[in-house]
Amino acid sequence: MGSKKQALLEAATVLFATKGFRDTSMAELAKLTGTAGGTVFYHYKTKEDLYLAVLENVKELLVEEFDTYFREKAFPSGLDMMEGVIGFYLYQAGIHEFRFRLLHRHHPYDLAQVNPVCRQMLEEIYNCLTDIFERAIVIGKQDGSIVDSANRKTALIIFSMVDGVVRLNTYNLYHAATLINELIAATRRMLTSHPV
Repeated sequence: MGSKKQALLEAATVLFATKGFRDTSMAELAKLTGTAGGTVFYHYKTKEDLYLAVLENVKELLVEEFDTYFREKAFPSGLDMMEGVIGFYLYQAGIHEFRFRLLHRHHPYDLAQVNPVCRQMLEEIYNCLTDIFERAIVIGKQDGSIVDSANRKTALIIFSMVDGVVRLNTYNLYHAATLINELIAATRRMLTSHPV
């Protein structure tokens, strides 16, 4: 992707995350990136098109970060991998605050109600993120570090817990780093306890 186009996406991510969809203008984006307004409209015909491109970019960047993490890190077990995934997810939320803030705003979900492309994009983002957690569960069941459970449902529950902590952090209600030990302990109990 061209550097000018990437710069537009990065700046748009910050604007949409901090100001919201309605209060972000294409003129402001052009000014912020030092490009002509026509250049913005050359790449993205409407603000909604730009918004969808931002969501796609967020997904690609998050998946790329996790792929790199998995390539560079070895885990003794699936349970250890899950702990690593939780820690890395919180780390990503800290260093890429605007990506997560964008996903935690209300607008993408409103837009998804009327725009099937937006709905599909959000589903893809959350499926990719849930896949990351599910991957650790599958490996853990194979190596015996995780008890038998419904892979996808368990991954969704753990992902929801972790992302819930990130949301608290996003809105400055609670600092996510202070909950990591409890989050990992709760996840360990869930994955190693036999169901009743």
